[in-house]
Amino acid sequence: MKIPFHLPWLGPAGRKPEPETKAAAGFVSLSCELRAHWSGRSYGALAREGFMRNPVAHRCVRMIAEAAASVPWLLYDGDREVGDHPMLGLLSRPNVRMRGPDFFETLYGHLLLSGNAYVEALAIAGAVRELHLLRPDRVSVVEGRDGWTEAYEYRAGKVVRRYAMDVEGPALLHLKLFHPLDDHQGFPPLAAAQTALDLHNAASTWNKALLDNSARPSGALVYQPKEGGNLSATQYERLKQELEDGYSGADRAGRPLLLEGGLDWKAMSLTPKDMDFVEARNGAAREIALALGVPPMLLGIPGDNTYANYQEANRAFYRLTVLPLLQRTAASLCGFLAGDRGEALRLEPDLDRIAGLAGERDQLWARVGAAGFLTEDEKRQAVGY
Repeated sequence: MKIPFHLPWLGPAGRKPEPETKAAAGFVSLSCELRAHWSGRSYGALAREGFMRNPVAHRCVRMIAEAAASVPWLLYDGDREVGDHPMLGLLSRPNVRMRGPDFFETLYGHLLLSGNAYVEALAIAGAVRELHLLRPDRVSVVEGRDGWTEAYEYRAGKVVRRYAMDVEGPALLHLKLFHPLDDHQGFPPLAAAQTALDLHNAASTWNKALLDNSARPSGALVYQPKEGGNLSATQYERLKQELEDGYSGADRAGRPLLLEGGLDWKAMSLTPKDMDFVEARNGAAREIALALGVPPMLLGIPGDNTYANYQEANRAFYRLTVLPLLQRTAASLCGFLAGDRGEALRLEPDLDRIAGLAGERDQLWARVGAAGFLTEDEKRQAVGY
C-alpha cells in the first residue's frame, strides 16, 4: 500500500516545482494600487503637507497671517480711547525676542494650521510682563471629572510644564476655532480641504514624475515574434537597461523609441486631456483657498469669477476673513490681560490703517460729512473717534 506522503519542498503530488529561470514573459504590464492615500489632520501633517509643501496653502496662510498682524490695535476704556496703557506696550513688544507683528503672525499661523493657539503670560507682582506662544502640537488638555478643562500640559523633550486653570491670575490663554465634535480643541480650516490638498500635491508629484520619465510613458512592450516564444533573460535585462539609460529623464524628452523586430509599444495610460488634469488641479487649488477664506482671484487661480474685480475681492478678503479673526483675537486677549481689575477695556483694530478697506472708509467719511443734522462730536463718534 502506498502512503500519500511527499516532501514539503516539493509541489503537489510530489512534483518538484520548475526553477524560475525561464525567459521573461512576452507581455510586461505596469500596475498600481487603486486605493487612495490621504495625509493626516494633525498639526505636523498639515504643516508639512500644506504650509511647507503646497504653494496655494502656503500663500493663503501667509496672506491671512501677515494681513491680520499688520493691523494696529486701538484700546478703549468705555467710549474713551486710551492712548497710553501697559496693554498696548505689551502687544507692541510681547517679549524680548518678538515684536508685535512677528508675535501675531505666528499666533494666526497656529490658528490656521491647528485650530488652536496658546499664549503663555509671564507675570511679576501680579502684572503681565511678557507673552510667549506655545507650539500647539506640544500642548495637551487635561480633562477634569466634570468634563471641563482642568489644566494644560506643555511637553518639550523631557520637560513637562503644567498650567492649572483654577489658579488666580493669568497663566495660559487658549484661542481655538469652532469644532463641532470636540469640546476642548479647535478645528483647523486647512483640514476641511484635506482632500483638495492631497490632490493638488499629488498632481505636482505626477507632473514631476512625468518630467523625469518623459519619453517613457506608462505602457507595455509586447514581444510578438513570428515564430512565437519569449525574450530570454539576457534580452529582457538588456532591453530594460536600454530604456533606463536612453529614454528616461528630462534631458532625453522627445527622443524616439527604437524597437527591434517583434517589439511593439502599447500605451496603457490616459492622457492629461482625458483626465481633465489641469482643471482638476485648479479646482483643488480653489477649494484650498476657499477653505482658508482667501478669494481665489487674489491668488491668480483661473476659473473664478465670483467678484467683479480685484478690489472687490480684496475688500471681501478683509471683511470676511481678516476682520473676524482680529475681533476674535482682540476679545480673547483683552479679557485675558485685563483680568478682574474692573477696567472696562476694549481692544479694536484700527480700520483706518487697513489699505484694503480704504474705499469703504472714504465712503463712510463722505456720508457722515454730508449729514448736516449731526454735530461735530456726533460725526467724530460715527466714524470711530
